[in-house]
Amino acid sequence: MNENDAISVLEELIETCKDGQKGYLEAATHVKRSDLRTFFNEQSLERARFAGELDAELIRLGKGDKKVSGSVAGTLHRAWVDTKVSLGGGDKTVLDWLEHGEDRAKDAYQKAVTADLPENVAQIVRRQAASVLAAHDKVKSLRDTAEAAA
Repeated sequence: MNENDAISVLEELIETCKDGQKGYLEAATHVKRSDLRTFFNEQSLERARFAGELDAELIRLGKGDKKVSGSVAGTLHRAWVDTKVSLGGGDKTVLDWLEHGEDRAKDAYQKAVTADLPENVAQIVRRQAASVLAAHDKVKSLRDTAEAAA
């Protein structure tokens, strides 16, 4: 296991989690349905917790001096949904947008699960990956339901 590789994987996942945290929080402000708002807020909190767990592992690996934030792409993605919603997009538009973000998160975690990580870090990544995949699938199902109702 190359420690620099593990640090790089953790930094990418932290960025992904922070993008997800901000994305879900943004989505919660744009939806009309209260059940969606509740789910999005819960997911935002979970992604923040995930980022904190990964950050603690980064510190244990000796890389605690760098603060990892969300990505530029994530910021642009959130601005895009603001525009789409202001132009009349509803809950389905928000769900479409979230599904794209969840695709990115799922891909990042699938890549991380196969990385050569210390076992304690690998366990955390596998647990978080399962949760991210479940959230991805739920968002996709909600989007499919909204699409069928339209």
